[in-house]
Amino acid sequence: MRKIKIPLYIDEFELDELPADILALRDAAIEAREKAYAPYSHFRVGAALLLDNGKIITGSNQENAAFPSGMCAERVAIWYAGAQYPGNKILKMFITARSEHKPINQPIPPCGACRQSMAEYEIKQKSPIEIYFSGETGKIWRTPSVANILPLLFDGKNLD
Repeated sequence: MRKIKIPLYIDEFELDELPADILALRDAAIEAREKAYAPYSHFRVGAALLLDNGKIITGSNQENAAFPSGMCAERVAIWYAGAQYPGNKILKMFITARSEHKPINQPIPPCGACRQSMAEYEIKQKSPIEIYFSGETGKIWRTPSVANILPLLFDGKNLD
């Protein structure tokens, strides 16, 4: 047996280090976050995508009493973009979260199901999706691609 180490690299930013286009994406994600329907978890998540046509698409988490019928903000946004702008690439994404019960001051990464869904789009468009994620306050993390945070991803090649 041998151990294989798979490195993961994340860039960390302070808010004042972000460029204007990312701040605008962050603002859109925060606005979406506040529209979340989260009566059960009280954990609000917003996502904003920048498409290659300049459009910003947003999504927020939508819960349902019949768990797990709800949907994460990332998948709401990414699937809307896929349905409404199927020929456009997703260039960047900003994800932000806050709790109604306690301060969230560390970056909140996407869940595994969202990572897999986002990876499908990265594979389909043959280019990476740059992802920024944050809590309500604190540092902001950036990954250059979904593949970076899902290094052993399952893709359609396995289904042939």
